[in-house]
Amino acid sequence: MIQETSLLGMKRTHMCGDLRLADAGQQVTVNGWVDRVRDNGGVLFLLVRDRAGIVQCTFDKSVDAALFDIAFTCRTEFVVAVRGQLAARDAAAVNPKMPTGEVEIIASDLRILSKAETTPFEIDDSKEVGDQVRLKYRYLDLRRPMMQKNLMLRHRVTQAARNYFDEQGFLEIETPMLTKSTPEGARDYLVPSRVHPGSFYALPQSPQQYKQLLMLAGMDRYMQITRCFRDEDLRADRQPEFTQIDLEMSFVDQEDVIAVNEGFLQRVFKEVLDVDIALPLPRITWQQAMDKYGSDKPDTRFGLEICDITDLAAQCSFKVFQQTAANGGTVRLINAAGFAGKFPRKEIDKLGEFVKTYRAKGLAWLKLADDGAMTSSFAKFLSQEELDQIKARAGMQPGDLLFVIADADWETAATALGALRCELAKRLDLIRKDDYKLLWVTEFPQFEYSEEEDRLVAKHHPFTAPMDEDIPLLDTNPKAVRAQAYDIILNGCELGGGSIRIHDPALQTKMFQALGFTEQKAQEQFGHLITAFSYGAPPHGGLAYGLDRLCMLMAGLDSIRDVIAFPKVQNASDLMMQCPSPVEQKQLDELGIALAHPAGES
Repeated sequence: MIQETSLLGMKRTHMCGDLRLADAGQQVTVNGWVDRVRDNGGVLFLLVRDRAGIVQCTFDKSVDAALFDIAFTCRTEFVVAVRGQLAARDAAAVNPKMPTGEVEIIASDLRILSKAETTPFEIDDSKEVGDQVRLKYRYLDLRRPMMQKNLMLRHRVTQAARNYFDEQGFLEIETPMLTKSTPEGARDYLVPSRVHPGSFYALPQSPQQYKQLLMLAGMDRYMQITRCFRDEDLRADRQPEFTQIDLEMSFVDQEDVIAVNEGFLQRVFKEVLDVDIALPLPRITWQQAMDKYGSDKPDTRFGLEICDITDLAAQCSFKVFQQTAANGGTVRLINAAGFAGKFPRKEIDKLGEFVKTYRAKGLAWLKLADDGAMTSSFAKFLSQEELDQIKARAGMQPGDLLFVIADADWETAATALGALRCELAKRLDLIRKDDYKLLWVTEFPQFEYSEEEDRLVAKHHPFTAPMDEDIPLLDTNPKAVRAQAYDIILNGCELGGGSIRIHDPALQTKMFQALGFTEQKAQEQFGHLITAFSYGAPPHGGLAYGLDRLCMLMAGLDSIRDVIAFPKVQNASDLMMQCPSPVEQKQLDELGIALAHPAGES
């Protein structure tokens, strides 16, 4: 006999997790999955789960034996509908760990809507499950309360964004998914065209050019929650497809863009986490960030700030320090104040190897025990006066440990110490995930040198406006040009970035020249934008947030995969859908594509 599996007459009246003591006495119907089954010998408990939570449903054999027998056939992950009277639990049976722990449904009807095979892992947040299995059975992984909570948080963030920017006069406008492949970014995902053999679309790395064209079109304020695509190596906070909260504004300067975005951040943290963000947010320049924290996305939840002692090194007796400074290099240090006892020599040596992965040549150190006893890798080469000067500059006290890097390149030294300060903070447990430290980093370099291409490339993108006072340097000293660019940083992660854009065609042409584009190449790649600028372009600027990163950090997680419904793994494949996958020869023939390496070959 086929058992009734329809919802007819058994549609839910309440979500499982919403029932409370105030609802006791009501007739209720819940629909969901069987989370657990407990048999108390004559009394059976089904804990039924939906996205709102879990509620206990009670079946008493002495009251309704037939209903009890149906309930007895239920197993975990069966899909059921339960009807009954909501009752207060006896005081001894109250479960304070469950939001619904003061009530239970005394079941009068039960319908098994769908049976379930034994799942490959328990749908339980407390059980460790390997990532490969989680992602292969992602639809089961998403049943876990933790994952549902993450996606609910993401929903609330996106709704807060839409509501806030609508109130601020932004129009939500969609931009194309099939667009033109242009340089100055990560590797594109290409889409072959059937009707234009040999030609390709690119999936957008961002809607950058489209949103600028919308400003030229007079839309004034644009926003979009949009998908973006980059064919790059993955890590914990990267995916080949990701989502941006994308913004652009006309007739604005940097202060206007920052002000409207500070309002958004204050709003979203309050609405979603009930966390108050004080405005205005701190602001430092890129140079200050590198000098103080060794990173253009500094984590300011802890100290361990970098101290420059190059001037002292230039006058000291230790030849490594003295010659580095004399030859235009730098000598900088971090004071792990109060933590000397946490690092025996063996651990210090490991840290020396750690900084070498950031191209530092080595790590000098000076330890002052609580009793004042000193050990060091370089102190014997210095006079007492020179030592005292360094200790004074570093603010060193008994119990402190100094880590020093000397390097011919200031950025190498700063970056290595920046990585070291974060590593020390992890080892010393100085980082709190519920401590939200936001700040702006401004005045980025306009250009950076690409060793791979042996030329200057745009640090942000080629449409970023330089600082007005630095425009003459484009001809004489482009490396010194600062951009009207700004990043918003949260806890050591770049949450979003933007800039004031170039709206003057002559300046845009000069920028392309500085980047090594010939006039012909610039026209081939960006002719549509250059032409558009010639018809009247307003001053404009914008910003884009990484929505996945924002949600990851707000949820206190370490990977954006935990806030994306169906993410890819490290090699950009989807274990659940088993793609990318081969296609039929007919499809390749229609596109005029021949494979140099058939599927399965490298």
